[in-house]
This record gives sequence, structure tokens and C-alpha cells, in this order.
Amino acid sequence: MNIPETLKMQQIPPIGSRCSKYQQMRIDILTVVPELLDSPLSHSIVGRARKKGIVEICVHDIRKYGLGPHKRVDDYNYGPDAGMVMMVEPIFRMIEELRAEREYDEIIYMSPDGEVLNQGIANELSLKGNIILLCGHYKGIDQRVRDHLVTREISVGDYVLSGGEIPAAILADAIVRLIPGAISDETSALSDCFQDDLLSPPIYTRPADFNGWKVPDILLCGDPKKIQAWQDEQALERTKRLRPYLLEK
Repeated sequence: MNIPETLKMQQIPPIGSRCSKYQQMRIDILTVVPELLDSPLSHSIVGRARKKGIVEICVHDIRKYGLGPHKRVDDYNYGPDAGMVMMVEPIFRMIEELRAEREYDEIIYMSPDGEVLNQGIANELSLKGNIILLCGHYKGIDQRVRDHLVTREISVGDYVLSGGEIPAAILADAIVRLIPGAISDETSALSDCFQDDLLSPPIYTRPADFNGWKVPDILLCGDPKKIQAWQDEQALERTKRLRPYLLEK
């Protein structure tokens, strides 16, 4: 059955499939648990961006290059520490396959000891063309992958998760929402928290009075300049109180 191109653009490519070539930006995610990424990459802003053809996201199962009949991707740690380590060869072969098809601006390992993700990093990465996100699992990945293949390491905070899939989904979301066209009102992303190293001011919607909880009168005055001044004051006050280190930059 021939599907018209207009309908193809409205479909989200299945996770793990060979993606088409028309998108502006491409993110390849390498994992041993691709199912963990099905939902966060298929809905809301990221899902709509994929439908529009603004971004191409392909999830690859590293077990494709696993060793032996059971497609093994991990082995015991050299040293006394407990825990299994993801082996070099399956990761190397997967990355080499992708690099044979296109050039990549970054190969990013989602690591708890990487640089901590912030809005500036998301802004920077949203300008890239092609990136790879490598998800660790078990105890982590062989250091030789980090030494010879990875170009950057990013963390979502000073804590440890079971794998890098959720951090990869977080990073992909932070990047995609900044790409022109991903959000219907592109100025919305420019007023997000942290864009000016400030937190956002309080936000309200209708009704103006609910259960006696009232929207500040200034927001109902109809004067854009006064409202903007109030929002600026609130953003500064909230930043001083909740993220004072942002003002030290």
C-alpha cells in the first residue's frame, strides 16, 4: 500500500526503526533497554516535533552487536568492585555503524559524574545537527569508550539511576523543545526558567478568583509595562530566594 507523503509526515517512526532522512536534526540514542524510551519520545512536544519532521530520533538496541548466542553486552569488572560493566566492542561497533552513515557533532555519554545539565547546555545542543546519546547500564561502561569514543559527558544531577535512558529522555526533551517549530509559540521557550539565569515569575490563569485565592491585581491592570516590571521583580526575588548561585555568574 502506498502511503502519501503528507500522511507519512504525521506518523511517528517506531522506536528502533530505521528513520527517514528528511528531518532537520537527528538524535540517535544507544541503549540496552530501548523499551524504556517508547513513551517519553512519542508524546507531547517531542512526539509532535517528530510528527512534523523537525527532529529525527532513532533508538538503537546495543544488543544488536552483543557477543555470543545470547547477545551479551556486559562482563565482570576488572578489580574487586561488584557489578557488571558494559563491554567496549558492542558499543564501538554500534557507533562505527552510525558514523559510517553520517557525521556527528557530539557523542554524549549520560553519566552521573558528567557536567550537570543546565539550560545553557540545552541551548547549545539545540543548535547541533546530529548527536548520539549513549545510555549506560549496570555498573557503567568500559572506560575505554569514554576515553576514545565519547566527546562529552552529561549528568542530570548528583545521584545514580538504574541506567541512562531516563537522563537521555530528559536531555532530548530539553533540546527538542528549543528547536524552531517544536512549540507553536516559539517565544514561549525564550521565557522559560533559567534562560536569563533567572527563575520564572509566578504564573496564573482564569478564573481570577477561585475559593478566595486571587490573582495579583497587577496582572489584571492591562498595562504591559507594569506587568513586565512586576514579573521582572518577582523573577529576581524568586531567584535570590531559591537559586542564589545563579546571580553569582
